[in-house]
Amino acid sequence: MTVPTPPRVLTVAGSDSGGGAGIQADLKTMMALGVHGMSVIAAVTAQNSLGVQGYWELPPEAVRAQLDAVLGDIGAQAVKTGMLASPALVEVVADVLGAYGAPLVIDPVGVSKHGDSLLAPEAVDTIRTRLLPIATVVTPNLWEVEQLTSVKVEDEGDLRRAADAVLALGPTWALVKGGHLPGRPVDLLTDGVSEYRFDAERLDNRHTHGTGCTLASAIASWIARGEDVPGAVGRAKEYVTGAIAAGFPLGSGIGPVDHAWQWH
Repeated sequence: MTVPTPPRVLTVAGSDSGGGAGIQADLKTMMALGVHGMSVIAAVTAQNSLGVQGYWELPPEAVRAQLDAVLGDIGAQAVKTGMLASPALVEVVADVLGAYGAPLVIDPVGVSKHGDSLLAPEAVDTIRTRLLPIATVVTPNLWEVEQLTSVKVEDEGDLRRAADAVLALGPTWALVKGGHLPGRPVDLLTDGVSEYRFDAERLDNRHTHGTGCTLASAIASWIARGEDVPGAVGRAKEYVTGAIAAGFPLGSGIGPVDHAWQWH
């Protein structure tokens, strides 16, 4: 009997020693959504529920070797990127993924849930000029929108202007996450022509570590499973909302979302 190979999704990101975000969150999400997750580790963090105590980039040649090993043999139906830390790592990832051509979901990680910087300031421009032009979907939060475009979002009415500024950098779709605005959280997805808004209840749960990583990985997983971008974002939002609702305390600070909530 031959068992069919599931869709394959690659994450290129940083390792979270606390298990709630980064590579660890990505792989848990992919397993929960029925795809085979693979990883290229770009940086290693020392972090826990209280914050990031430090991070160390891998050498660019180590990142390139991981990319070549996975894509050259196993292949991927979608790729997700997260923490890339430095201009050199962004350059390597953009070179390889631009040539490979799979759908690409970019989570432009700049800062952690606790406010710790995870991206060298000089890498922001490299993300703008090298990575975003090859992206299928980019998923910035409001702080990352401002970092990338200088557009400050004050209320829901600013979301489309922010998304258009992100689209001007080259991605096919922009998903601007409005969860940090007051009131009912709304995310806006647009390709410059079509526009979709995804809202959800604001959940009374502080344990939300890993939300951004989880959402981007869920979008990539659903794209690999054959959904178009609006369909993938809608299904990913449903999954993440459930994961946030089930987020649990861990350590002395902010706990993670529950990637396995559907199995309980």
